[in-house]
Formats: sequence, structure tokens, C-alpha cells
Amino acid sequence: MRSSMPTNFHLFGPAHLAILGAIPFLAAVLSRLQRRLSPESRRLRITLGAILLLDTALFYGYLAAHGLLSSPDRLPLELCDATLCLILIALFTLNQAIFDLAYYGALAGSAMALLTPNLLEPFPSLMTVQYFIDHGLVVTSVLYLVWSGQARPRPGSVGRAMLAVNIFAAIAGTTDFLLKTNYMYLRAKPQNASLLDLLGPWPWYIATSEGVAFGLFLLLYLPFRRSALNGK
Repeated sequence: MRSSMPTNFHLFGPAHLAILGAIPFLAAVLSRLQRRLSPESRRLRITLGAILLLDTALFYGYLAAHGLLSSPDRLPLELCDATLCLILIALFTLNQAIFDLAYYGALAGSAMALLTPNLLEPFPSLMTVQYFIDHGLVVTSVLYLVWSGQARPRPGSVGRAMLAVNIFAAIAGTTDFLLKTNYMYLRAKPQNASLLDLLGPWPWYIATSEGVAFGLFLLLYLPFRRSALNGK
């Protein structure tokens, strides 16, 4: 039986809404600051990348100190793990090919994890706070890069992102089969309520989520497609 979220954290309650609201607000502030700097300035972008990298290092340091890294459930095989690595590279290098993948992973994946968080510990424990910081900074970073004009998804990025997601899912699925884990929720739905609840039972929700992901990616690219058609 699937257990519910810890009762001290209410979905779309005051704390949850405050967290969700803080993400675009922070991205807007950073974007405004970036526009006040010289076009060649990398300081703000590199600082944001360093903060996200430090947060990640502290998290894995905590897991190592508590002997948790040996668990097969701690491998970096969630889509959000891949997106975190991609946005770190994008922040430090502005590699457009990498950003293409990070853009969809953050706004269709990490953002969904923020909307329907899978919290297994009471809030605000260290693990739950880190969960929101990690996912929140990933989404903030993507919005910041787009709103400040430093990066944008390119034509053909939807297809490339879908291919990358499916390759990563194949790796996660193989690991799930061999180690009896549940990366990317390929063996079972998450414990909390999520979009997957609307997509049918296992294994059908895996197939239907493919269509949902493609639809979301198309919607996320739509504003940039219109700009391209207008010659901007």
C-alpha cells in the first residue's frame, strides 16, 4: 500500500506555496541583476553554479557520513539527478546543447517534483529542506538563464530531449530490473499523489507518460518557436 506524505507538510499549503512562489521570484531578481551587468559578465552565473554545486556536495557528504551512499537506492539515476548535472554544466559553460536538455528536464521534471513532492521524512528535516533547495535551484537556474537572455532552447531540442530522456530511462530501467530499485518510478508509482495517478496502472502509465512528456516539451518550446517564426 502506498503511504501518504508526512502530515506536517500540506500540499499547496502556506509553506508549499511560499516555496513555489520563491522560485520564479528569485529567478526574476537574478535575471534583473544579470541585465545590469556587462554582457560578458559571468560572475552571477558562476556564483549560482557554485552554490548549487556546494549544496550537492554537502548533500552527498551527509549521505557518506551516515553510510547511506552504499544503498542501491542512492544512485544518481533519477531524471532530476541528470537534470542537476546538466544545469551545472550549463551554468559553468553556457553550452547550448547541454542547456537544451536541462531546460526540459527542469521545467517538466524538477518543476513537477516541486509541485507534487515525494517527501518521506517530516518537514523541515535536513533531507526535505535539501529536496526543495536542490529542485528549486535547478528550476531557478533555468528560468534565470532564459529570462536574462543567456540561453534558450534551439530548434529540434524537443526531439533531442525526448531521445535523451528515453536513453536515460533505459539505463534506469535496467538498474531497476537488476537491483529491484524504483528509479524514475518505472516499477511502481511514487508514494505521494502525482500526475502518474491519472495515467493508469502499471505498466500502462509508463507508456502514457511518454505522450505526456512529449506534450509538455512541445508546450515549453512553443514560446521560442513563435519567436523563431517572427525572426527574433
